[in-house]
Amino acid sequence: MRRIDAYAHILPRPYFDKMADMAKDKAAIKRWLTIPVLYDLDARLKMMESFPGYQQLLTLSNPPIEMIAGPEESPAMARLANDCMAQIRDDHPDKFPAFVASLPMNNVPAALEEMERAITQLGARGIQVFTNVNGRPLDDEEFWPIFEAAVKRYDVPIWMHPARGAGMPDYASEKKSKYEIWWTFGWPYETSAAMTRMVFSGFFDRLPEMKVITHHMGAMIPFFDGRVGPGLDQFGSRTSDEDYEGMLKRMAKRPIDYFRKFYADTALAGGKSGIRCGLEFFGAEQVVFATDCPFDPEGGPMFLRTIPRAIDELGLSKSDQEGIYFRNALRLLKLPCDC
Repeated sequence: MRRIDAYAHILPRPYFDKMADMAKDKAAIKRWLTIPVLYDLDARLKMMESFPGYQQLLTLSNPPIEMIAGPEESPAMARLANDCMAQIRDDHPDKFPAFVASLPMNNVPAALEEMERAITQLGARGIQVFTNVNGRPLDDEEFWPIFEAAVKRYDVPIWMHPARGAGMPDYASEKKSKYEIWWTFGWPYETSAAMTRMVFSGFFDRLPEMKVITHHMGAMIPFFDGRVGPGLDQFGSRTSDEDYEGMLKRMAKRPIDYFRKFYADTALAGGKSGIRCGLEFFGAEQVVFATDCPFDPEGGPMFLRTIPRAIDELGLSKSDQEGIYFRNALRLLKLPCDC
């Protein structure tokens, strides 16, 4: 069966070299330096040949552009990344049917210009944002024009990737997160917090057609559907210094119904129970296949084996399987189904 990996990461070699040169702290990017499939296209293509019918939608890997480049340099970095991904797509359309545009989020006017160029000239099929912009929330009004343009002007989906580092401590008495808690549990929290900010700041009321693809199966939301559902039906009862109860009364839907409007992917490192939980919450029509390639212990191929195995063992109907593996992605990207 055809499989379109909706969240496959890449650092095109010209961009990778520039990023490595700009990085002030080489230790911070040490993991990227040890995964050839991330920046070596020949290695990536060779790996993909071992998986018949497998294709990738290209998304730029961590770190966010705005984390490594200031507002003066980030627009050029975004242009370089998008030019490189467009070229890879053009050179290998059978392997990479589309790419997702990266934006310099620390320079909103430049981000709007690059979005227009990437979509209208290069043919990008969506945009990628991270869950915060150097610590600022996505519902900061300065970023609103980016989301509004993506939905109203270009009608493209939005990929949302978690961004959180060890510098965000787990306890107020400490200066950094220990034991990689910032990643293992911090990233799901980060995604869930960004989703919640979108819900309560009215993103879906102002942009009802918005399609946001959350990485790692909607993070904490499906598992905590009871807290999100009945729990947030009591929104405001725990807060005395904000009129959250008034906000709840003004919302057109229950909070949990807004959360169900997000899309999710299967990038859960091969965990079957998490995929089942996410499918029950979002529905198969709002889940896309993704592997998080090449961030596995083998540097690429492991999740390409284990995640399809987990999906196939769930006993889904052929229609749901096809939807998850490729039809949902094609529909989101407005690409024809030549299968």
